[in-house]
Amino acid sequence: MQKNTVKIAMYLNYFVFAILLNSVGIVILKSQANYGVDELQASILEAFKDLPIAIVSFLVASFLPRIGYKRAMLIGLALVSVACVGMYFGNSFGTAKILFATVGVSFALIKVSVYSLIGTITENQQEHNSMMSSIEGVFMLGIALAYFLFPAFNSDTNPDAWLNVYWLLAGMALLSFCFLFFAKFEKQTEIPGVNLADDFAQMFKLFAQLLTIVFVISAFLFVMIEQGIMSWLPTFNSKVLHLPQNISIMMASILAITLAVGRLLAGVITKKINWIWVLSFCIIMAMLIVIFVLPKAVGLEVKEIKSLGDIPLIGFAFPLVGLFIAPIYPLLNSVVLSALPKKMHSSMTGLIVVFSALGGTLGSRIIGYLFKNEGPENAFFYTLIPMSLLLISFFILKKLTAKS
Repeated sequence: MQKNTVKIAMYLNYFVFAILLNSVGIVILKSQANYGVDELQASILEAFKDLPIAIVSFLVASFLPRIGYKRAMLIGLALVSVACVGMYFGNSFGTAKILFATVGVSFALIKVSVYSLIGTITENQQEHNSMMSSIEGVFMLGIALAYFLFPAFNSDTNPDAWLNVYWLLAGMALLSFCFLFFAKFEKQTEIPGVNLADDFAQMFKLFAQLLTIVFVISAFLFVMIEQGIMSWLPTFNSKVLHLPQNISIMMASILAITLAVGRLLAGVITKKINWIWVLSFCIIMAMLIVIFVLPKAVGLEVKEIKSLGDIPLIGFAFPLVGLFIAPIYPLLNSVVLSALPKKMHSSMTGLIVVFSALGGTLGSRIIGYLFKNEGPENAFFYTLIPMSLLLISFFILKKLTAKS
């Protein structure tokens, strides 16, 4: 296959979907302002986004090789292009539900295909680690861009002006479609089973492997940490640092940027340094930030703040935790996928997506519970527990993958 063309398409895919997936909070806000729904009604958009990702990944991952990764990604890109144009013309809360349901279904097809294809365009584990980290780094750049892209289309005089962003997103999806459409795939990945039922059974057989069990627990723990911090950092900034709401949201974008930088750097570093040392260093540094930097941020006496420039430097320090937790997720995924036969990559990716979704949902809920019952100034200290468990799991995975 034309590797460079495929890589460009994969990067574009992830970039576009990062923007769309991270826009749900913005659309929730717009739905309340423009479509007359309340907070509870608007919050359903999260479910319309997340449930299709988990369900479709679980149902189709095992037999996606039969459909073909190229065809699956083309379907996903076509669907989301139509949904973006539909959102512009529909301009209603019902259309927003359809948009995020479509984005969820499409992203499931894209993520399983991308993760599976990485194994076919890389030659060894170092290349696999690097490619996985850079792909996820681009995803975080898309998340960060969403905080700035949607406001750029806002207008005080035209409440519907923000919808023009969907023309741009539809165009980006179609550009990725064209890159992928003209890319020539030399061969398709092996089919995991003898028929559709056997394909599905092969995914469940992965659970019989200790490697799979340790990995899904590790992935679950990491996403619990990442999503818990990402979801509640704006609240922390508002209630603990006493920042205005708009500045609290802008500060949250710093975490997304550090996550992106961390993953892109990991893509370079892992070409020369073994993944176990990279991950061990990263998780220890993240723990040190929680232990030593977070208390100083909590104890910060903040004066009147009207812009980012008014915030003391220590206020920017805790979001730097993203720089060190960033490489963990893509490297864990890469290490386990590299240890499995390529025909099982699609099935394993299905498990990755499902347990990532569960970890993200539970992580946000747990941090929310701690914010309420232990206080916003103490909640993030509890992330030291899953961080410690992750450090242990790295060395278990190293031993298990060495055997594989």
